[in-house]
Amino acid sequence: MPDSSARSQDVDRVASALVAVLPVLQRSLERHVGREFPHPRLPEGQLALLFLVEEREGVTVRESAEALLMKPNNVSALVSQLTELGLLERRQDAADKRVAHLFPTTTARERLAEARLLKEGRVARALHTLTDGDLDALGAALGALTSLSGHLRTPAG
Repeated sequence: MPDSSARSQDVDRVASALVAVLPVLQRSLERHVGREFPHPRLPEGQLALLFLVEEREGVTVRESAEALLMKPNNVSALVSQLTELGLLERRQDAADKRVAHLFPTTTARERLAEARLLKEGRVARALHTLTDGDLDALGAALGALTSLSGHLRTPAG
């Protein structure tokens, strides 16, 4: 079993590599979508909110703010912008009229699906260029990356 110093060096090396490569992957996908997507490009905050609302239909502004690690007033502004664009719908809570539940519109669902397909297609084409060993290693790492993502989403992470 490696000593704690060696493990610490491994952790530091992996952290450094992930911090370097993940933004490059994200930027590459965003640029691709930016070139191929036939609709106006939304700012990152609006997109993040739309993807969250699609994933968790009926989420409130407060819940969205917590999930996105944003202030509720900033999320409220994004909700107003997306509502004006016809991409988000607010529905008043039956029990508490001060609370609104958020839902993506049909247009938003269609555009999110288009963007997702563009990204998935780009990644699939790149994956086809890798060796079987690299593909196996990436497949094996998916569970760990998902777990890491969960830890990074928590306020203490």
